Amino acid sequence: MTARILSGKEIAEAIKQEVAEEVKDLAEKHGIRPGLVVVRVGEDAASAVYVGSKVKTSAELGMFSEQHHLPESISHEELLKLVKELNSRPEVDGILVQLPLPKQIDEREILEAIDPEKDVDGFHPINVGKLSQGQKSLEPCTPAGIIEILKRSNINIAGEHAVIIGRSNIVGKPMAQLLLRENATVTICHSRTRNLAEIAAQADILVAAIGKAGFVRAGLIKEGASVIDVGMNSVSDVELAKELFGADELEKRLNTIAKRGFTLVGDVSPKDAKERAANFTPVPGGVGLLTVAMLMKNTVEAAKMRRK
Repeated sequence: MTARILSGKEIAEAIKQEVAEEVKDLAEKHGIRPGLVVVRVGEDAASAVYVGSKVKTSAELGMFSEQHHLPESISHEELLKLVKELNSRPEVDGILVQLPLPKQIDEREILEAIDPEKDVDGFHPINVGKLSQGQKSLEPCTPAGIIEILKRSNINIAGEHAVIIGRSNIVGKPMAQLLLRENATVTICHSRTRNLAEIAAQADILVAAIGKAGFVRAGLIKEGASVIDVGMNSVSDVELAKELFGADELEKRLNTIAKRGFTLVGDVSPKDAKERAANFTPVPGGVGLLTVAMLMKNTVEAAKMRRK
């Protein structure tokens, strides 16, 4: 069996096109221009890339976008004040504070200070509570993007056994809620799960989100399963790369390691997934691309819900 590779790029582009059309429609019929503000603190290189992508994409889709780049030394009180100011601005529909934040800042308090109606990341306790009760809410972008991948790839969810490896508040827990809403039977596994391999090998849909490079090998993948890889890990070990990549891409990956010092790999062994799964999301080029697209979709939803 050779797995079908599910292109995150194609699905993300389709969602962004739909968002652009909705933004245009809101402007023409209601005079509304959805607005997204992204706040970045410090000089974290990865955060700079993520924020740049979010601001650029929102502008390309016709939204109002704004970025606040704050110094690493900013106090908790100063950041809290900015969030409250953004809450009060009527033209701002979405507020996103890029994580991680410096040690002097209480991350939880900052995220909970964001107006739930503007919480386009879907992390506020009110939105988490609504999601768990099946109410309409702003949903966490990565899990919502995974549901889009499954649906748009015509992969059945209802009645299937979905296994999630990882129980984070960002992916694992909300992923379970969204899969339950689609009538899947859901099992969450984590570092303390005793018979993880046995459970994972029963999954019709396997979602890996634990942050361990190539952790999911052949023994954890049911033949014919749909494998969704959420991980994003840097691998510099040539021997590990030889274990994870098949002949179709090993040379390219080794060249990347030689050139950049590392290559990106998810939580699933690509070689094993391609041999055993029916469907597989690659890293890079899979789930990650959906996160920004779903953020754009959430911003439009926030604008519609806030302005009725």
